[in-house]
Amino acid sequence: MEEDTHSLNKNAQICSQQLNEVIEEIHRVIIGQDAVIEKLILALVADGHVLLEGMPGLAKTLMIKTLSDTIEASYKRIQFTPDLLPADITGTRMYNQHTCTFTTKKGPIFANFILADEINRAPPKVQSALLEAMQERQVTISDESHQLGRPFLVMATQNPIETQGTYELPEAQVDRFMFKVLLDYPTQKQEQEILAMVSGGSLPEIRKVISPARILEIQEFAHRIYMDEKISKYITDLVQATRKPELYGLDTRDFIEYGASPRASIYLALGGKAGALLAGRGYVTPQDVKSIARDVLRHRIILTYEALAEDVTTDKIIGMILEKVLVP
Repeated sequence: MEEDTHSLNKNAQICSQQLNEVIEEIHRVIIGQDAVIEKLILALVADGHVLLEGMPGLAKTLMIKTLSDTIEASYKRIQFTPDLLPADITGTRMYNQHTCTFTTKKGPIFANFILADEINRAPPKVQSALLEAMQERQVTISDESHQLGRPFLVMATQNPIETQGTYELPEAQVDRFMFKVLLDYPTQKQEQEILAMVSGGSLPEIRKVISPARILEIQEFAHRIYMDEKISKYITDLVQATRKPELYGLDTRDFIEYGASPRASIYLALGGKAGALLAGRGYVTPQDVKSIARDVLRHRIILTYEALAEDVTTDKIIGMILEKVLVP
């Protein structure tokens, strides 16, 4: 068992070094936003997707584009608008008059990294076309099914302002995102660094530091990271506390309409393993789970009207849960 642990730690350190090279390369272009970039890397390792919420102009587009550049992978940006159609994302069948045959024209979803910009501006039918591709990792065009390439990561964005003309994402669809990350303004010092970089006239050229094939190997290895049964119990305790808070001494029953889904437990486990790997460890600690709990749970807890009336947020409830649930 000690040899197995040693081997896991050694391989995790190698993977960690390569992933941290990716992060360092991204930071050559993106100033600050350390937590957001880390969550993107964790989602990539865990083979999940990210919903990013933040004000306009915070480098959301540049972030995912830079990530794809470091990995020598394909990248597509889809601007979601009210007149967008599902075929604009997935593709369509076209008739060729010269050959009297139909050919398939694949849409922008056939890329390794997808930026779904302002996803809440498109109607539900378009949103579901993207989210189905995220979940099934395949697209059906007419009667043909096409597998999506790997790695495959979707980063969807939505702005907390300008809600007029937007379509709120249904809870069942939001649940398919591994993380919901809140993007904040940079500090004054970071903003000065951004000004210095942009006023220079050009952004640094990004090196390709890792291959898609290596990312797939890291994703496979992440599943082998050791997770003790006590950590698994801690994860399920956190999720159960969102459904039956009274069992954990929490007085939040009046604030929670629906607790987190089983996907919360799955993503806490996968995210914990990804976090351990990024730290160069072959085993998961409670801190690996706690550090991603808010990002995994905040879009999976449905609040009551009473909570909204009293200005109780999901982040506040998650904070109460993290304080109450015993850490192994």
